[in-house]
Amino acid sequence: MSLPDNGTMWPPRSIAPLYDDIRVDDAWYSGDADRLAKVYRYGPQTRKDGRRRLWGRHRQPGKREQRLHIPLAGEIAQTSADLLFADTPVITVGDTGTQDRLDELLDEGGVPELLLTAAETAAALSGVFLRVTWDRDAAPDRPLLTVVHPDQAVPEWRFGIMTAVTFWRALPGTGSAVFRHLERHERGKILHGLYEGTDDQLGRRVPLTEHPETAGLAASLGAEGDAITTGVDMLTAVYVPNIGPNRKHRGAPWGRSDLQGIHDLLDALDEVWTSWLRDIRLARARLIVPDGYLRNNGPGKGATFDDDREVYQSLAIPPSEQGNGITLSQFAIRVEEHRSTAESILRQATTAAGYSPTSVGLDGDGAAVTATEIAARDHRSMVTRGKKARYWRRAIAEILYVLLAVDRAQFGGKHADERPTVDIGDGVAEDPGSTAQTLSLLAQAQAVSTDTKVRTLHPDWDDTAVAEEVARIHEETGQAAPDPVGSFPLAA
Repeated sequence: MSLPDNGTMWPPRSIAPLYDDIRVDDAWYSGDADRLAKVYRYGPQTRKDGRRRLWGRHRQPGKREQRLHIPLAGEIAQTSADLLFADTPVITVGDTGTQDRLDELLDEGGVPELLLTAAETAAALSGVFLRVTWDRDAAPDRPLLTVVHPDQAVPEWRFGIMTAVTFWRALPGTGSAVFRHLERHERGKILHGLYEGTDDQLGRRVPLTEHPETAGLAASLGAEGDAITTGVDMLTAVYVPNIGPNRKHRGAPWGRSDLQGIHDLLDALDEVWTSWLRDIRLARARLIVPDGYLRNNGPGKGATFDDDREVYQSLAIPPSEQGNGITLSQFAIRVEEHRSTAESILRQATTAAGYSPTSVGLDGDGAAVTATEIAARDHRSMVTRGKKARYWRRAIAEILYVLLAVDRAQFGGKHADERPTVDIGDGVAEDPGSTAQTLSLLAQAQAVSTDTKVRTLHPDWDDTAVAEEVARIHEETGQAAPDPVGSFPLAA
């Protein structure tokens, strides 16, 4: 296939409902109150319970904004990324030369940091795309691994397998014209196109040289006029769903955002927080005084009350008035009611997103706990993490296999054709004391070897390092076998 025809609606009608969902999720994820108000100003302004959304209410002109926002959506997405990639995944291949080149590509390309940011984006926006490309001006000796957000991609599926994908981005233009750069990835080639259109249509296709951000691509295109040959018979992009299935778009291969189904809870949490701060604002102490206590500031300048003044002359106060006529007004703040309501909503929203409340700071007293206790308290979070790790493990292995293949084809790499193995780990750092106690009990039961104990204590060591450590332990403890030749009487 080829790039879209002139005048095509954009984004395509088939993917527009997903883009609408991503737009709402993105507003919550951003933590920007103005974006939330803008999304719900033209979107669904009532919650499922019939109440008008906090962010769907129109602010009165001239009135100060009193609504407050708690960025729980961003914290949930960050928690998801931390659980997956706070520790760098271990990526290995069997061939030594290939491993060296892979380590170089991972380090120079900042892939561990890229995966961390991609995982957070995927948690909020339902998934991400990982793309292999290259730019000899930016990186003259290696291919690049980049991330594309799901609302900038139009994929094509066949039996749940992505067969092609078109990435797009809006470019700065002049006047009312909208320039879009489309980058279509197919097996073995990448097609580029520049379109000049409107907000909802691609418009007409124009030469790449007509916009400064795409002019440099014109020199890289092949004989077909719009395609770059990758040199590998593979798709140079993969899709990583956050988690499945997508409950709103059943049957589609799209992932599900962690925020799907909890928008009303997030809105209710903001309403409780706004009400709590309103109580604090209204409960500020105020004095109500008779007119006689006010000092006239002159014609047209009003009157003021000096709360530091100690002596007043005789005032015209009716004899029936009790006391000095000054009334203190200070309302109670409903602290416990608001705190318990906010905590209940936060627990429900976090659980519905697939995480334990302790993962977002609840139920923690700051005391030190072991890894076993952490796993028990965060069981729901660990289950969700395990599900997501399956998607990421497969996608990372696939895209790194493509990265190595492109490195061979485009940059003359001599390494072997081998698919990497990805180990994301278990996400919980084991307590050293707990590990030592476990190994001690196993050693007493004669149920573990020295080699296994060393590997358990140092899971990141290779076979050579483990063998050397085992040999040192055996030598120090006297377990090393004696030299049968050196101890023979006639050895001399």
